[in-house]
Amino acid sequence: MQNYAIYRLPFEDHFTLLHQSKGQPLVVNSIAELSGKEGFVFAPFEQSEECPIVLIEPDEIDICGLDAFSPQTESVLPEIDDAAAKESYALDFEKFHQQLVENKFSKIVLARIQNIGQVSAMALNDLERLFVKACEMYPRMFIALVSAELSGTWLMATPEILLDGKEGEWHTMALAGTQSVEEAWKLYQVKQQFHQRPVDDTSDDKWLQQVEWSQKNIEEQRYVASYITNCLEKFADEFKENGPYTVRAGNLVHLRSDFTFSMKSDEHIGDVLDILHPTPAVCGIPKENTRQFILENEHSPRKYYSGFCGPLAMEGETHLYVSLRCMEILDKQFCLHAGGGLLKDSTLQNEWHETCEKMKTMRALIDDQKNKRN
Repeated sequence: MQNYAIYRLPFEDHFTLLHQSKGQPLVVNSIAELSGKEGFVFAPFEQSEECPIVLIEPDEIDICGLDAFSPQTESVLPEIDDAAAKESYALDFEKFHQQLVENKFSKIVLARIQNIGQVSAMALNDLERLFVKACEMYPRMFIALVSAELSGTWLMATPEILLDGKEGEWHTMALAGTQSVEEAWKLYQVKQQFHQRPVDDTSDDKWLQQVEWSQKNIEEQRYVASYITNCLEKFADEFKENGPYTVRAGNLVHLRSDFTFSMKSDEHIGDVLDILHPTPAVCGIPKENTRQFILENEHSPRKYYSGFCGPLAMEGETHLYVSLRCMEILDKQFCLHAGGGLLKDSTLQNEWHETCEKMKTMRALIDDQKNKRN
C-alpha cells in the first residue's frame, strides 16, 4: 500500500498531494509528542497498537487543480438493510442513555457504522475521483483522502477545525447541534413565506442565521464551547470567542462558536492537541469517564473516526480537523461512520435519524457513482 494524503482546505480551488515513497510513516507514541513534528498527521479516536498515531513525512508534494482527475468508476453497490444496524444502535442507545438518566454523565456521544459490502475493487484513480467529487459537492468542508499501511484508507469531508494557525495566531471551534438543511429550511419557509430551495454556496448564509434551535442543541453546543474555554485558559495568552451562530455543512446545519487565540509558545502544539482531543463534540462530559465508557461499550470500534488529521507545521502552517463524515475504504467494502451527542432528553428515533443524515455526506458520493450507470 502506498503512503499518501490528499487534502483540500475549505473553499480552495486546488488540493495538495503528499506522498511518502521512502520508508513507513512515523508512529508517534502520544499526541503530546506531536510538538516539534512536521508532516501530515492521522490520529485515531483512541491510540492503540492497532490504530497508532501516524505521521506521513512526504518526500513528494504536489499542488493540483481540481480537474486533475477524471477517471470513470466501475463500482457496483448493493441496497443497504438498516434493520440490523438500527437494532444494534438501539441496544447501545439504551445503555448510553441510562448513564445520563442516572446523572453519571452530562453528555456522551454515541457512534455507529454502516457497512456497504460487495463493492468491486477500485483502483487508486477511482479513489481520487471520489475525493474530487467530495471537493465539488462540499466546498465548505475540509476534504481528505488518507492511505497508509498502518491506518488503512479513509475519505472524509469534515466541517470541524481542531487546531488551525501559523506564527502564533491560532483558531479552534466548538461545533455541535445538528439539523438537516431540509428540516431547517421548511421551518424558515413557514416563518418567511419564502419557497425557493437553498443551494450550497455562500449566497444562502443570511437565512442560516434565522434557523431555530431546540434547547437540547443549544445546551449540547454550550458544553463544547465551555470545555474549549477551559482548555485554552491553560495555554493561551489571550483568546476571543465569537458565536454561537449557524453554519452549513453539506446537507446539515450546526451551531458553531469560533475561538481565536495566541499561544504562549508554539512549542506546545502537542500539549494543546492532547488537552483538546477528544472534545465533548465527539466524546462527552466528563471527558475521561465518557471516553472509557465509549471504548468499553460501543458496538463498533471507531478507529480513526472522531480522531483528527491534517498538515502539521508544514511550511509554518497547521490545519488539523476532527475526522467526521468519513468512511473507511476496505477491500470491496465501504464502512461509513457517524455519531451524535446524547443528553438526558435525547430520544432513540431522533438520534438514529441524525446519524442517518450525517452518513448521507458519504452516501451521496457513493450513490453518485451508482447513478452515473443508470
